[in-house]
Amino acid sequence: MPDMQHFDYEYLIIGQGIGGTSVAWHLHDSGKSFQIVGDSSMPSSSRVAAGIFNPLTGKKLVKTWLADDLFPYARTFYGNLEQRLGRKLMHLTSIYRPFRSIEEQNTYLAQTADPAISPYIATTPDPASEMPYVNAQYGGLEVVQSGWIDLPTLLDASRTYFEEKKLYTETAFDPAQLLRTEAGIEWQGKRFKTVVFCQGFFALENSWFNWLPFTPVKGQILEIAPDVPIKPYIINQGIFALPLTENRMKVGATYSWDPLDWEATKAATAELEAKLQALLSTGYTLNGAQAGIRPSVRDRRPLIGIHPEFSNVSIFNGLGTKGVTLAPFLAKEFCNHLIYGKELNPLVNIKRYFSLYFR
Repeated sequence: MPDMQHFDYEYLIIGQGIGGTSVAWHLHDSGKSFQIVGDSSMPSSSRVAAGIFNPLTGKKLVKTWLADDLFPYARTFYGNLEQRLGRKLMHLTSIYRPFRSIEEQNTYLAQTADPAISPYIATTPDPASEMPYVNAQYGGLEVVQSGWIDLPTLLDASRTYFEEKKLYTETAFDPAQLLRTEAGIEWQGKRFKTVVFCQGFFALENSWFNWLPFTPVKGQILEIAPDVPIKPYIINQGIFALPLTENRMKVGATYSWDPLDWEATKAATAELEAKLQALLSTGYTLNGAQAGIRPSVRDRRPLIGIHPEFSNVSIFNGLGTKGVTLAPFLAKEFCNHLIYGKELNPLVNIKRYFSLYFR
C-alpha cells in the first residue's frame, strides 16, 4: 500500500453519533488525521437516547458487563471533554430503585453484601423522604457511580469543534460515491487509508456489513413537566424517570420491533404513561414524545472490527442501550487495534460472525 504522502487523510468516519464521535476523539488524541461525515438531517438514536449510565441493571440487580472498566474510563473521557469543549456534559446522579414488595426488598438488600455489587450501593440512609412524589412504600435502593450524559450537547459541541478544525463534513453520505481499492479509499475527490462505518441503525443498508446479525429495536421516550419540584435522582422501576431540571423529566423507554420507524406513537405513549402513573404519585403535563431505533445485536455485544476481506473497511457499531459507557472505552480499544494492531476483545470483534459472511 502507498505511504501516507499518497493520502489526504488516514481515516474516513461515516456517522457522528456517540460511536463516531468517540472514535473521532480517540483518533484526534492519537494525532491521526481524519474526516467525519455527518448528516444532521437524518434521525439519530444517539440524539433520542436519555444517555443514562447505570452500573446495576435488570430485575436481578446484575452488574453491567465490564462495569469496573467502562465506568471509570467514561467519567474520565467525558470529564476531559467538558474541559475542552467548555460545556456541561456529565451529570453524576444516583439512581433510586423503589422496591415493589417486601420480598424484593429482602432479596435486593441481601445482594448488596456481594463484594462485586456493594461498591455501587449507597451507604447513606434511604432518600425516599426527599422524593414524596415517588411511590416507594417499601423503600428502595440507591445506586451510585451512575448518572447521565447530555448527548445532544456532546454531539453538537464536538461537531462544532471538528468543523473548526476542518475535520467534519456535513453532507448526506452516498455509498455510491465511495470507491474502495487495494490502494485505499476514495470519496469526493479525497483519498483515505481506511473507512470506519459508525452508522448505527443505518448499517443495515451497508453492503459491506449488512450480513452482521443486527436486531434493531425501536424505543420511545416522553418528556414531562411534573406538578411538583423534583430532586436530582433518576428513578428506575421498569421504566426510568430522568430529571433534566427540577421541573422537566425524560421518561422511557419502550421496546418494539414492528414497525421499525422513527415515529412516536399513541400506543407507546399510553404504555409509558401507565407505568409512570404507578411510579409517581404526582400529576404532570406531557410535553412531547420521541422515538429512535437502537442498533442492537443478537448476542447483545457490539460489532467492532475490520471486514473479513477488505483490510481498509471497518465498523464500530451495535452499542445498543449502553452506548454512553461502551463507546468511549471500546473506541479506545478499537483505535489501538487500527493504529497498533492490538487485539480486540473477542466478545465484540466481528470475527465471531465471519462464518455468516463466508457461508
